Amino acid sequence: MIIGTGSDLCNIERIQASLDRFGTRFEQRAFTEIEIAKAGRRPLTRAGTLAKRFAAKEAFSKAVGTGFKRGVFMKDIGVVNSPSGAPALALTGGARARLDALIPEGHVAKVHLTLTDDHPWAFAMVIIEAVREE
Repeated sequence: MIIGTGSDLCNIERIQASLDRFGTRFEQRAFTEIEIAKAGRRPLTRAGTLAKRFAAKEAFSKAVGTGFKRGVFMKDIGVVNSPSGAPALALTGGARARLDALIPEGHVAKVHLTLTDDHPWAFAMVIIEAVREE
């Protein structure tokens, strides 16, 4: 069963402006070390890489119905990639706790994530599904 959905459209140029203005302070506040490292390996598309991840964080916070309050922080929501390159969310702290609280007993959470960008826009969609435990 679907527990929640969220989407977000992020302006890549807005993320670049934040990087230009606040530098590592912005990165450290909003992104995980894994996300910062990935963006660092993409110097020509660094802002776009971070914008997609920023959009994913926003989309997840909408899918769980809290936004960034009630213990859900940006750094608790990290985008990671599987060996195939598919994006997924790594959740810790309040983000993990909020997700766990939404899942009915006898079910496990499955979080679906898709990312895309077409300058100047980055987009993310999150679907949270509760799947019956086997």
